[in-house]
Amino acid sequence: MRIDQRSMPVLSDLPILDGVEDKTNILVVDDRPDKLLALQTILEELNQNIVIAHSGEEALKCVLEQEFAVILLDVNMPGMDGLETAAYIRKRQRTAHTPIIFVTAYADEMHTAQGYSLGAVDYILAPVVPDIMRTKVKVFVQLHRMTRQMQRQAAQRVALAREQAARAAAEESTSRFRFLVALSDLLDQSLDLQARVRGLVRFVVPQLADVAALVLFSEGGHVLRTELAYMDPHADAEPHSLTVEQVLDTRVSEAVQQVLTGKPEVFDEPGGARTSLALKRLERSEPEVLNLGFSVSTLGGFPLRARGRTQGVLLLALREGRRFDANAWSFANAAATRGAVMIDNSLLYEKVCEADARKNEFLAMLAHELRNPMAPIRNAVAILRSPKVGEPQRGWGLDVVDRQVQQLVRLVDDLLDVSRITSGKIQLKLQPVQVAEVVTAAIETSRPLIESLRHDLRVQIAGDPLWIDGDFARLTQVLANLLNNAAKYTEPGGCIVIALERCGGDAVVRVTDTGIGIRPESLATIFELFAQVDRTLDRTQGGLGVGLTLVQRLVELHAGSVQASSGGPGRGSEFIVRLPLRAGTTASESSEPVAKGSLGGGCRVLLVDDNADSAQTMAALLRMEGHVTEVVYDGESALQRAQAMAPDAVLVDIGLPGMNGFQVARELRARPQTRAALLIAVTGYGQPTDRQRAMEAGFDHHLVKPVDLDAVHGLLVTRQKREV
Repeated sequence: MRIDQRSMPVLSDLPILDGVEDKTNILVVDDRPDKLLALQTILEELNQNIVIAHSGEEALKCVLEQEFAVILLDVNMPGMDGLETAAYIRKRQRTAHTPIIFVTAYADEMHTAQGYSLGAVDYILAPVVPDIMRTKVKVFVQLHRMTRQMQRQAAQRVALAREQAARAAAEESTSRFRFLVALSDLLDQSLDLQARVRGLVRFVVPQLADVAALVLFSEGGHVLRTELAYMDPHADAEPHSLTVEQVLDTRVSEAVQQVLTGKPEVFDEPGGARTSLALKRLERSEPEVLNLGFSVSTLGGFPLRARGRTQGVLLLALREGRRFDANAWSFANAAATRGAVMIDNSLLYEKVCEADARKNEFLAMLAHELRNPMAPIRNAVAILRSPKVGEPQRGWGLDVVDRQVQQLVRLVDDLLDVSRITSGKIQLKLQPVQVAEVVTAAIETSRPLIESLRHDLRVQIAGDPLWIDGDFARLTQVLANLLNNAAKYTEPGGCIVIALERCGGDAVVRVTDTGIGIRPESLATIFELFAQVDRTLDRTQGGLGVGLTLVQRLVELHAGSVQASSGGPGRGSEFIVRLPLRAGTTASESSEPVAKGSLGGGCRVLLVDDNADSAQTMAALLRMEGHVTEVVYDGESALQRAQAMAPDAVLVDIGLPGMNGFQVARELRARPQTRAALLIAVTGYGQPTDRQRAMEAGFDHHLVKPVDLDAVHGLLVTRQKREV
């Protein structure tokens, strides 16, 4: 099939615009130079680039290097003929659609069909008619140039679209940046949590929503507060804000729970378009209805996540006819993300302020608790110094001093216990323990306080013995602390119940009272350090706010748990301790206390302490027990006196002036006269590292001040037994 010149009058009449763009390439392929010259002469009038190829191979090389508007291809060529050359040209993607015109001296039907199957657009018989040749080639040149022009225009449109998209993205980024800067500036005005929550919901109304609600949750999952902001169509342009306890709307509650999973969501027509919201205000029992003045049809929810936790949900409601577009949705997400960080900072700031306040209150309580025993001690000492004091008054004064010193020791021991537990340095002395015996010991410890307040103590212990692996002294301390708290925070004449039962694989101890109770918001922090149930109570009851912290940490060290519950203020409280039962049941070995008094003669004891009062009083007490004592006040004197005395035991204060207690112990161990003596370190430092240093220096025992006389006497008697 040939293209008739008359079928393309329009394209053939179109002028080729010289100088407007680069010339196009026309490839002429023929093995005969005379035919190439003739074709080149005919096509020169088109004023295009004529490229000559003398073979099929040369033609293929040309199409690899250049782009052509049309290819004039001789059919009969030696080697690779025109048909084979056309087949290779069509296989290449870039030239698959390049027009090919076969030029041949003869064209039978078979060759013509094969040529068209290879993509030929026409056949021209030789000898060619110049005008027909030029017209046909001109058509394809013009088509090629028009195609290139459309490609350039398409590329320009793509570049323009990209430029517009980049400009829009830049404008959106700038707008987003300004939006976040404005939000940050607003929220940075105060660290107060309420101010930031209110500022956030007021900021997004009305530019992102017609109604905004922020629901904030505690770490336990309870709603802390809900802040609302909305536009009143009948009032001024400023949004109204409102703090409520809860929004009483099932669809809103469902949306909040769904968004808490961590992904933003859109909820269309939440329960149908509405013009009002039911609310429950703070400290009000009756719900209220908030009339919005417009219909809400779309609700968007955004999680407020910070530090890996969803702290709340930001809800944005739109009136009918308003929808979230991509820009508004992006801005709302950004506001929720930035707001979550700022709110989290406020929560952390609240915790820091609360901890600082508790610390200050603790220091004030500590000063109070330390001064309380000092006053009766000073008064008792003044009475004991009076020459007119009788024997009954002397005994009473001594009892006062003893009780108040014990109170001071308990306070210091509690603080040291908290320090050791917090730093992970406490060591439990685990052994088989019958829980009922622990309960009995704790009751005996707390009974004086309970009886002084006239409480009714009821004990309920299960019939079967319950055995655990535990530290008897520490577990007694746990239950005694709970009983003491129950006694202190129950009005005189109240009721306290301590019950022991088995629950599954645990021994469960419940301490219940009819006292002042615990507020719900205080239950989450009741076991924190320095926390107090009610700081307005009479401080003569004592306490530093460390008892429940000790209870929790000690129970956890026993692989157990403790929890507190209360019906609220004035409704009492209950503490439940769970301890895992041991696999087998064996009786614990009881150790008999060392009897007071000496075996035969007493020991020769050398006391080394730069505190004269401490050394002299301890020496006097040991002499009353039958021991021979001498006192020195520094390390050098101790070494000199020990060489002459050859003591059975030496009590050495670690913090001596000059030569310290560790150095004294090493010297005593190096000398023959004292190498076998019982060396006891006496110090105010009671950490495990201090004990280890004492053992490494050569001490046999490490006692923490104030030293218990029975403990020292027991060590001396044990020494005598071993020698006997």
